[in-house]
Amino acid sequence: MTGMWQELAAQFEAETGLKTQLIATGPKAALVEPFQHGEVDVLTMHSSDETTDLVANGFGMNLRPWARNEHTIVGPASDPAGIRGMKAGAEALKKIAAARAPFVDFYGPGSRELTHKLWQRAGLKPEGDWVLKDESASPQEIVAFAEKKQAYVVVGRIPVTNGKMALGKMEVLVEGDPEMRRPYVVIEANAKKFPQTNCTGARVLADWLTGEKGQAFVLEYGRKAPGGIPLYYPVSIPDDSGK
Repeated sequence: MTGMWQELAAQFEAETGLKTQLIATGPKAALVEPFQHGEVDVLTMHSSDETTDLVANGFGMNLRPWARNEHTIVGPASDPAGIRGMKAGAEALKKIAAARAPFVDFYGPGSRELTHKLWQRAGLKPEGDWVLKDESASPQEIVAFAEKKQAYVVVGRIPVTNGKMALGKMEVLVEGDPEMRRPYVVIEANAKKFPQTNCTGARVLADWLTGEKGQAFVLEYGRKAPGGIPLYYPVSIPDDSGK
């Protein structure tokens, strides 16, 4: 979606002489299925119960984190809770709860998991008529739904930046919080279950992503992001925020 993988793959190929082939992109189901059938050598996706199960069930091995992406809090320009410019998502949620300002519990698995973690960090259990059920027609329409309700919602920076989730008259109000990042992991196909896979190439790519060169690529790619806030962060070396 962002072009990052294409640029990363080109650098990996230039440095190692190995060629990569992108088999599948998209939501979790589109990635998990071909991996379970031994059709790919390497899988990278957001860390989740699904990724843990792939290893536990013997489809994959050597699960390792290698990058993170950021989530933000989007809300109406009127900003009734006064959270604009805050850098701590949990503190922003405290202000939203105190103001009983409308807040949409986005059904997207990644955003919901992250949001629940922030509520726990805030020491609050969101309850009341100000907490709105997600009734959007699709995940891509969640911001438009929140706009109709003049409500806050936690969403990923990438779909907002790329227009996959149209902002409309809504604004990104809270950003830059290291606690609002979700990790990507890389998993190698289990050669014992899928002997036809390229286990050697898979290990080279996974080692490159998690090693010095791959991590340096993620850091430099992040620094080129429009607006100065990266779409991706490395996991093994500090980014510009010191995290």
